[in-house]
Amino acid sequence: MSLELLQRKELFKQEAFWGGAWKKGNSDLKIEVVNPATLEVLGDVPSLGKSETLEAIQTSLDAFQDWSRRTAKERSNLIRTWADLMKKNREDLAILMTLEQGKPLVESRGEIDYAASFLEWFAEEGKRVYGDIIPSHRKDTKIEVIKQPVGVCGILTPWNFPSSMITRKAGAALAAGCTVISKPSELTPFSALALAVLAQEAGIPEGVFQVLTGYPEEIANTLMDHSEVRKISFTGSTRVGKLIMERSSKTLKKLSLELGGNAPFLVFDDADLEAAVKGAILSKFRNAGQTCVCANRFLVQKGIYNDFVSLFSESALKLKIGDGLENDTTIGPLINEAAVRKVEGHVQDALNKGGKLQLGGKRLESGKLFFSPTIISETPKNSLSMQEEVFGPVAPVYRFDFMEEAIEVANSTPSGLASYAFTEDYRKMRFLADNISAGMLGINEGLISTEQVPFGGIKESGFGREGSKYGIQEYLNVKYVCIGGF
Repeated sequence: MSLELLQRKELFKQEAFWGGAWKKGNSDLKIEVVNPATLEVLGDVPSLGKSETLEAIQTSLDAFQDWSRRTAKERSNLIRTWADLMKKNREDLAILMTLEQGKPLVESRGEIDYAASFLEWFAEEGKRVYGDIIPSHRKDTKIEVIKQPVGVCGILTPWNFPSSMITRKAGAALAAGCTVISKPSELTPFSALALAVLAQEAGIPEGVFQVLTGYPEEIANTLMDHSEVRKISFTGSTRVGKLIMERSSKTLKKLSLELGGNAPFLVFDDADLEAAVKGAILSKFRNAGQTCVCANRFLVQKGIYNDFVSLFSESALKLKIGDGLENDTTIGPLINEAAVRKVEGHVQDALNKGGKLQLGGKRLESGKLFFSPTIISETPKNSLSMQEEVFGPVAPVYRFDFMEEAIEVANSTPSGLASYAFTEDYRKMRFLADNISAGMLGINEGLISTEQVPFGGIKESGFGREGSKYGIQEYLNVKYVCIGGF
């Protein structure tokens, strides 16, 4: 079994972590976790429900009384130790991630570095939660503004980035003085549980960071319905985000929602062709296209269109598909059968509506989850792949004449998360920055995520920001204090 590659076997946990202990749950229900590359069962985790979630909430409430009163520096030191342990155990964490998620090992290593960077960042940012002194409207009063942690937070994370989506939320929450209950995807729970092992080793107190495994509905609903859970942070689909917003409204929770994307990738005639193709490969095919910020629609100006499609196809043909543990693999499997069928449907729809298949377009082997890198030229605007998030290694390419048309098409969907553009004209860059409707824009760059920047979207891609100095504000309440009698 591939788990034998782990140097520290104790990082592989088949129990959940709540109430200060590793437990199996109040029932015998289990969820099997499958390696998407081999379809081998890696192990199982408890399928927890309402009773365990209520226990975890109470533990978090109790822990909040102490954790929120500790100095920012003390919290910082513990969070930083957690980050250091992640880096020390980088290889084992990466192997676990590749086994349960499927991405190439080189990408998993990169994600562990990325995940640890959020803990490092917020360990420092927690010491910079500044208030204000406001000049008073009266001589006998003093006015202050202070910031306080919101309380117990539920964080709901997806399978495509099973470590960094947790630390990006938990790092900010813990640094602010909040306590966290983490519900990872049932498809990739082992990465989250390994993080809990290291948090415990770092000395993070009981109840400050807990991990509940199971199917989402019962755990998430309990978190959303409980009046003492003050915030929910969710990364996932727009459909589920809307349900979370509706249900959480009953207790008026603070929310951060990082939802679906449909990123346009604009290439203008004056672009550096090789740089544009390099950016396209990186943005589209990373994690087999299973990222919320990956390029979803390629809008290419007519003067450079044919050259772009040719070089893009030539470059994509060099990508190596296979098990992520193999050294030369650049694209792993899709996460499950439903993902493959969705991608197949998008490809067939584009071809039926007039698109031309340049490369790929099919599952590599019957019964397996590998899908070939796919490029479709002359893709019409009304195809599914232009209107919806593909979440797979499919690149529809659309030809445009003028910049105004490109911006109109780019902004034509309900989503507004990431976007990309390649041009050498600075005036275009500034115009695009002002007129592309998205929370993030990469110009002449296909990889834009880093801990220092505010990550998040607009429109139906959600609201709230993660990372950067803005990320910690999502876990703080602002309190105005007026002191009279002077």
